[in-house]
Amino acid sequence: MSSAAPALGASLPAVGSIAAAFVVGFFAYGVSLALFIVGMRHVGTARAGAYFSVAPFFGAVLAIILGEAITWQLIVAGVLMALGVWLHLTERHGHEHTHEPVVHDHWHTHDDEHHTHAHAEPVAAGTRHRHAHVHERLTHGHDHYPDAHHRHTH
Repeated sequence: MSSAAPALGASLPAVGSIAAAFVVGFFAYGVSLALFIVGMRHVGTARAGAYFSVAPFFGAVLAIILGEAITWQLIVAGVLMALGVWLHLTERHGHEHTHEPVVHDHWHTHDDEHHTHAHAEPVAAGTRHRHAHVHERLTHGHDHYPDAHHRHTH
């Protein structure tokens, strides 16, 4: 607080209010940012950014619930945002492509063509585990998003 604030009658908020602000900040900023980073790995940077950008939509809905007026600008913005999310969710991108060999470390199971490597100790089918492993060169076709395994040109 600046030196003028106490002189003008300002005081610190109650401890409960400060604690509540920390909890809201933890979830609204901390957890959402961590989920955004995970999302970028799984669905690609542009798609994760587009999904993350719908957060103001939820703020607008909450404002309406709390009594804010519904304007034509708000309706147009909501429709455009919903259209953008719909386009992302219904996009299909699939074709034959080649994965070049790569060594990396990430969580995975052995339920797909990308993770057919052997282990020194047996790993039960479907068990998520993490370690450095090699993805051999693989050519195949399927629907996919630009993720850690689909970095190719068209």
